[in-house]
Amino acid sequence: MKSIDHYIRRAAQKITKPWELIAHAGDKYLCPLCNYSSKDWALTGLDFPVIREKQIIGAGTRHAVCHKCGSSDRERLVYVYLTQRLQFFADRNKSVLHIAPELSLSKKLMPMGLRQYICGDLHASGYHYPSHVQNINVLAIPFDDHSFDLVICNHVLEHIPDDVAAMKEIYRVLKAAGRAVLQVPISANSAKTHEDFSITGPAERERAFGQFDHVRIYGQDYVDRLQSCGFNVNRQNISADYPKFGLNLEEDLFVAEK
Repeated sequence: MKSIDHYIRRAAQKITKPWELIAHAGDKYLCPLCNYSSKDWALTGLDFPVIREKQIIGAGTRHAVCHKCGSSDRERLVYVYLTQRLQFFADRNKSVLHIAPELSLSKKLMPMGLRQYICGDLHASGYHYPSHVQNINVLAIPFDDHSFDLVICNHVLEHIPDDVAAMKEIYRVLKAAGRAVLQVPISANSAKTHEDFSITGPAERERAFGQFDHVRIYGQDYVDRLQSCGFNVNRQNISADYPKFGLNLEEDLFVAEK
C-alpha cells in the first residue's frame, strides 16, 4: 500500500511550533479540516525528472500542506468533495471503508457519528500503526459483499502490482449504488499507463515512476481500468470552485460508482 513511512512522515508534519502558526497566519487560505487560516501552505512532495517529463498530476514538489494539521491537498480534495459536493454526511447511517487512511482526514471523519467507519492498511512487521487502523489487505478485504456505502482509496493503487484485483475487491464490498473515491497520480500527457514489473530497486523506481515504492505511472486510460472492473466512473474537477482550500487545480476526482 502506501510507503511504509507514511504514518511517520504525516505525524512529523503535525509537529508545528506555536510561533510558526503565527508566522504563517493570514486570510488567503483556509484549511477545511482544522479551520486554520494562513497566507501560504507548507512544502511537500518529491522531485524527479520523470514527474516533470510525464506531467504527473498529484505528484512533485508543491506548497500544499496545512501548517497546523498537516493535511495535504489530496486529503482536502476528498473531504471537500464529500462535504461540499456530495453532502455525504447529511445522513450518518452510512458505512465507510478508508484504505491507508491519512491521519488528518481520518481524524476528521472518526467523530462524524457514522454507523460504521473502518480504517485499514496492510501492516508491516516492526512498524507502529494508529490503533484505529486495522490490518487489511486491499487484495482480500475481510468484509462481505455489499458492505459499504463509500470506499476511500486515496493515492494507494499506484503502490499495488495487481491494481485490477484491488479494484475488483473494492467493487465487491461496495453496496449497490455505492461510491469509491479512487485517486491516483496520473500523467497528463500519457494516453497509456506505464508499468514494468522488472523494475524493483528503489532507485530504479524513483527514476521510472517518480517514487521508490510506486510500480506504475497511470495514463489517461485509468478510467478504462476502472470500467473493466464494472464501475461507472464520474471524472470531475471541483478544485477551482474552492480557491481558499488549497486544492490542486489540475487534479481530477475519480468517483467510481457501482
